[in-house]
Parts: sequence; structure tokens; C-alpha cells
Amino acid sequence: MNRFFVDRSQIEENGIRITGKDVKHIKDVLRLKVKDMIEVVSEGMLYTCQILDMANDMVYGKIIDVTYGKNEPPIEIVLFQGIAKGDKMDLIVQKSTEIGVKHIYPVVTKRTVVKIKDNKEKSKIDRWNAISHEAAKQSKRDFVPIVHDILTFNEMLDVLKYEDNIIVPYEMEHSLGLNEVLKRVKGNRISIIIGPEGGFEEEEVRLLKEIGGQVVTLGPRILRTETAGIVTMSLILYELGDLGVIR
Repeated sequence: MNRFFVDRSQIEENGIRITGKDVKHIKDVLRLKVKDMIEVVSEGMLYTCQILDMANDMVYGKIIDVTYGKNEPPIEIVLFQGIAKGDKMDLIVQKSTEIGVKHIYPVVTKRTVVKIKDNKEKSKIDRWNAISHEAAKQSKRDFVPIVHDILTFNEMLDVLKYEDNIIVPYEMEHSLGLNEVLKRVKGNRISIIIGPEGGFEEEEVRLLKEIGGQVVTLGPRILRTETAGIVTMSLILYELGDLGVIR
């Protein structure tokens, strides 16, 4: 069944009203009809619905069944991503959503090449959240990851300073592997810090260490910024989460 996300306000006692862009997608792209079944998710709850009515600006589904969503990983992953050039950020948001990220913070570091003007930031964030929304539907997530406003490096440090599990993949690290750090993880929330093209400067790595960042190697090969986060998330969720698990 196709899956859609709605706000809690769109859920009634016996039915759900789907509005916005999803209406056109249901009618013109998927070509669903009255009596077809769909899945609707809101705040982690999964509603199985049968379409009863279709208008120009609304699709109404009758609620057939309600369950807790079971497709979210047990580990909450927060990605702090150095902003990448071109469409690489689109790819990072899309694939991170498919894998199971919960929050994404775009970050400006000293080696960040991309310069996003203040008047363009909202449109960028809106675009990345739209990509996250579509990827969450496709991958049948129970939660749409949030792409937050862009942070400076120092703002990121302020956000991170009370976190227990901070993992920093770094190409200049050669002794501490990710698997060793994962043995010492506390709780179920992990923050991953990924540098932009060109990586982090040594001073930035030092500051991350000062707030408890665990600087790790991902192996002998140098990974691109759009690859490093995806690999790190995949390894974490394989070791501690639900990647590879049969339900």
C-alpha cells in the first residue's frame, strides 16, 4: 500500500482528510480510486484507510485499522552535515532518510565551499524537507526526518555539548575504529558529524574532541562527504539498530 503523512489535525474520529500535494499524487500519478486502500501516518501512528471520497483538493479515507508504526530504528541518529556542493545535499538527505536518520542539521565549517545567502536559506531548507518527506513515504518510515536551519560550526558545538554519543569520522584518524566506539555507546541517541568537501580543519577536530566527540576511522579508503555519513549510519544501525533484521 502507498503511504502518506498527515498532521494530527487532519484525523477525525472515523476518517482522515488528505490535502495538499498528496491529493494530486494520489489522483494523477498513482491513479488510485475510491475503495482503494492506503496507509496514513501521523506522529508514529499507522492508519490503514479505505478511500471513500476524492475531490479536487481533498482525499477522504475511512479508518479501517490503527497500530503503532514499527518501521523506525531503535537508535535515534542525528546527522550534522557539512554543506556539500551541487545536488550532493539532496542525495544526502534522501539516502539518510531511507536509512533511518531522525534529524539533519546542515553545518557551515571553515572549508565549506557553498555560500547560501540569508534570503535563499528558507528555500533550501524547504527543498531538503520536501526531499525528506518524499523519501520517507517511499521507504515507509513512520516519521519524516526534519532538516533544521543551517548552523555555524560554533552553533553546532552549542547544540552538541550536552550529548553523550558524538561520532566524528575523520580521514586523519588511523587508530580508533567505529566498532570500538559503538561498544561504549550510552542510551539510544547518536550524533554523527560529517565534514564538507575538504574535510575538517585540525582546530575544528580539536574543538569536537573537547566536547566529547569520538574521532574515528571508517577504514583505509577516503570517502566523499556524500558517502561518509551514509556509511556511518549504515554501520551503526547494523550493529545497534534494525538494518539486516527480519521482522
